[in-house]
Amino acid sequence: MTFQNARTRAIEAIAVDAGPKATVDNPRQPVTEVFGQNVFSLSVMQAHLPKDVFARLLRTIRSHETLDPTVADVVANAMKDWAIARGATHYTHWFHPLTGATAEKHDAFLSPTDSGHAIYEFSGKRLIQGEPDASSFPSGGIRSTFEARGYTAWDPTSPAFLIEGVNGATLCIPTAFCSFTGHALDKKTPLLRSIEALSRQAVRVLRLFGNSTANHVMTTVGPEQEYFLIDRRFYLARPDLINAGRTLFGAKPPKGQEMEDHYFGSIKERVLAFMMDSERELYKLGIPIKTRHNEVAPAQFEIAPVFEPSNVAADHNQLVMETLRKVAARHGLHCILHEKPFAGINGSGKHNNWSLMDDAGNNLLDPGETPHENAQFLVFLTAVVRAIWKHGKLLRAAIATAGNDHRLGANEAPPAIISVYLGEKLTEVVQGIISGRREAGRTGGHLEVGVQALPRLPKDSSDRNRTSPFAFTGNKFEFRAVGSSASIARPNTFLNTIIAESLDALATEIEKAKLTTDFNSAVQKVLTETLRECEPIIFNGDNYSKEWHAEAERRGIPNLRTCVDALPVQLEPATRELFRKHGVYSEEELKSNFTIMVENYCKTLNIEALLTSDIARTMLLPACLRYQADVARTIAETKSVGSVPQAGQEKLLAELVEKVSRLKTAIDDLDARRARPDAESHDEQKRAKYYRDEVIPAMTAVRTVADELEMIVDDRYWPLPKYREMLFVY
Repeated sequence: MTFQNARTRAIEAIAVDAGPKATVDNPRQPVTEVFGQNVFSLSVMQAHLPKDVFARLLRTIRSHETLDPTVADVVANAMKDWAIARGATHYTHWFHPLTGATAEKHDAFLSPTDSGHAIYEFSGKRLIQGEPDASSFPSGGIRSTFEARGYTAWDPTSPAFLIEGVNGATLCIPTAFCSFTGHALDKKTPLLRSIEALSRQAVRVLRLFGNSTANHVMTTVGPEQEYFLIDRRFYLARPDLINAGRTLFGAKPPKGQEMEDHYFGSIKERVLAFMMDSERELYKLGIPIKTRHNEVAPAQFEIAPVFEPSNVAADHNQLVMETLRKVAARHGLHCILHEKPFAGINGSGKHNNWSLMDDAGNNLLDPGETPHENAQFLVFLTAVVRAIWKHGKLLRAAIATAGNDHRLGANEAPPAIISVYLGEKLTEVVQGIISGRREAGRTGGHLEVGVQALPRLPKDSSDRNRTSPFAFTGNKFEFRAVGSSASIARPNTFLNTIIAESLDALATEIEKAKLTTDFNSAVQKVLTETLRECEPIIFNGDNYSKEWHAEAERRGIPNLRTCVDALPVQLEPATRELFRKHGVYSEEELKSNFTIMVENYCKTLNIEALLTSDIARTMLLPACLRYQADVARTIAETKSVGSVPQAGQEKLLAELVEKVSRLKTAIDDLDARRARPDAESHDEQKRAKYYRDEVIPAMTAVRTVADELEMIVDDRYWPLPKYREMLFVY
């Protein structure tokens, strides 16, 4: 008898595949010619716009001056002509709703005329503002369903771009999205507000140091993106991957990542073809992809760009995720962006490399080599350290999702304890400032700020700490706890805001101190007092160790282990005041965001609970019962031909019966817990806690026994592709 199921058919099909086909022709069209060809970039604007219009628009883009409405019609016409020449028939206001994905509604350039013909039209009014239906987007209670009006507003600081399809192209115009009442209903608007808030305070600090030319400071981000690739045929045979984005079942494979042979290993030809195709698409969109490599876990990979302004980086990272998914399907693969798609091996994150740059291109987190630069650098460094000490809980809340709960704190990702890594040499400098020591440090200079020669702080002077959630890495900070599927807009909004608050506090204290002493002494005094208070947040050791958890508690650093613990931080009075003061979130918007995130957590777990029950009851349980029946039949048939010893077979049958019974009981218990009133409570926090404390353990119980059965049930009966196949056969 030949056994055939989705697993075996997928493996047979993969075995006879001819291999990847060429989709990229670099010699014919070099990457330098491809890069940015689908972007309405500065060079394209300069070529298509009158000089005065281009100059006014450039001031808006670079200096964040208020947009002059009189330029809109000219820009719209030029944008339309450029897009149509490249095959576009429609345009869309492309935005980031609070779903975490992107949204778009396409409108045709085509307009009919009275003569029965048609013309292309696109006005400045349509460029600046759109009016989509906002009723079906999450609003967290800010708007009722019947209050449908919302607005999209053009973000000229992020370039328009074309998305190509097989039958043409669509002009995508990055926009903000707000309700009829003016509340932000997206992730872009708060991010833009936070950039402005931080710029105001950073420029204020630069003025204290005598910089009279800088008018704007931008935050720059380079987000590394981790992801998994599996053969699409395996994906289509896994209902949990299709509907939940992660495997809800799967026994540990004989081989995982313990051989440490995948990280930076040779990239398989099929995967490399996908990567090169993806990069080509991203280069067309002007996304500066720089690196690609195998990650730690089998079938796990990473792609990373160079730094860009944070709002552009947020747009580009959304496009990176969309492009990876789209191109993977083209190659018969499926791209998995969930934080923990496979148990027992590393999950995926999104390392958010963050820095500050003024409008002259100076990196404000570059230690520099002169005393003046070092003093200024140390003020900005201290602001970051203070921000994490004062508001680390907010950063934890910024990356809190159901998916990220599976990886934070494991030996693969930073813990839920938010601390700062500075490295040995910078820590020596900080400790010298705190203690007032004047002896030379390792770098050979004095540790006093602005009074005598500061130490020369060499770039990359310390080791890297891959276990730290927030690490200084030479001229930037790496926030390593962001989830792989998340938009980077929210974490960067929170990060920008808490650092704006710290810069504000430091500037205020320096200004006060200057009233009674000279500037250098004022800076020295403020840095010493601030770093002494915030020193407990600096930790250069192993963040994975149990000892650190105990030490962090002793230092007073919170450990918000789960999403449910972290999200309520947004509703604390200090949080509301922080965001109100800097104009980033109103109190209503904060409450809205909290409600949406808690609802998302509960909805995610409800879907996973339903899937766990459905798959276990209708796929795994029947397969196990068929095998149990076959074992029982075999034992009975063997007995019928004589008294042959069958202790082993009977032991197998007893084990099967016991585990199948446990599986059925666990499924019933999960269904019962999910149906209890607490799972439908109108109190968001109560409902979320119930899912965490009651539903997740019930799901785990089902999985535990199902995975045990996977290890003893005849391989031919098991309906789901196994880890040993999905992670290695592609």
